[in-house]
Amino acid sequence: MAAVDSFYLLYREIVRSCNCYVETLALVGAVYTVSKSIAVVRDCYILARLHFIPRLISRTDFVTLYGKWAVISGSIDGIGQAYAEELARQGVNIIIISKNRFELESAAKAIAEAYRVETDVIEADFSKGQEIYKSIKESLKDKEIGILVNNVGVSCESPQYFTEVSEDKLWDIINTNIAAASIMAHIVLPGMVERKKGAVVNISSGTCCKPTPKMTAYSATKAYLDHFSRSLHYEYASKGIFVQSLLPFSIASQMMTYTGRMRSNSWLVPAPQVYARHAVSTLGISHRTTGYWPHSIQFWFAQYMPEWMWVWGSNIFNSPSSQTT
Repeated sequence: MAAVDSFYLLYREIVRSCNCYVETLALVGAVYTVSKSIAVVRDCYILARLHFIPRLISRTDFVTLYGKWAVISGSIDGIGQAYAEELARQGVNIIIISKNRFELESAAKAIAEAYRVETDVIEADFSKGQEIYKSIKESLKDKEIGILVNNVGVSCESPQYFTEVSEDKLWDIINTNIAAASIMAHIVLPGMVERKKGAVVNISSGTCCKPTPKMTAYSATKAYLDHFSRSLHYEYASKGIFVQSLLPFSIASQMMTYTGRMRSNSWLVPAPQVYARHAVSTLGISHRTTGYWPHSIQFWFAQYMPEWMWVWGSNIFNSPSSQTT
């Protein structure tokens, strides 16, 4: 009986001494729950403010806000072409840059006829490195460049281990995905700073939010674009320059995916024209966005997903068995 009484008394003493810890843990839990709730409400508000509210109000006059001309690299298909058309639809004159002269002139003519704006073309292969930029700079020197869209990009034809990628392909990826955006911004920024207005849009990728095996070089260069854009924003926002990092996930296109199939339209995989319409509406509002609200939800999940889970999914998606047609 004494042993039982002693255990009961001991239990009461332990409970009494733990009460303060329980209350502390309850307070910590309450603070955590409130903070997460506020974060969810904030994210929902940002989603609405960025992707829905701008579409309900009158569109921005980009010519007055930024300047008469927009330069878009990699602009004869996909996002680049759609982005050029969307800016032209809003009255901005267009300069498109790509390596195929015939396709450039055809695209420029189509834009000029459809949207009644001036167009110009610059033939350049960004994979060639430093040698191409002198002629680009000369072509742009007399133009009031208000918007620069760095869209051109290169990836491997299929997921590969890093050492399986040829040196030539690696240089193509580096010259096109990193050097092009850096040097193009270096060319146009002085004029923007002089006029105290302008916008630079760097199209990165949602894959940059986590390390992506078997797409190592591509995802790393896209991460560079994201960090480059954010740093550039802090440098030049006070000078009237708006710098945006766009982080899209999959976009429908005529190009083959890694699985060997065409990307078809869906609400998660929009057509380039749908994506560009949404992305252009975020210009001047958000410095870092996916540009498309379903992609923002994807990015939100990817950010909070444990890294091991992202890597696990990437390895499955990029495994040899998933590459069969």
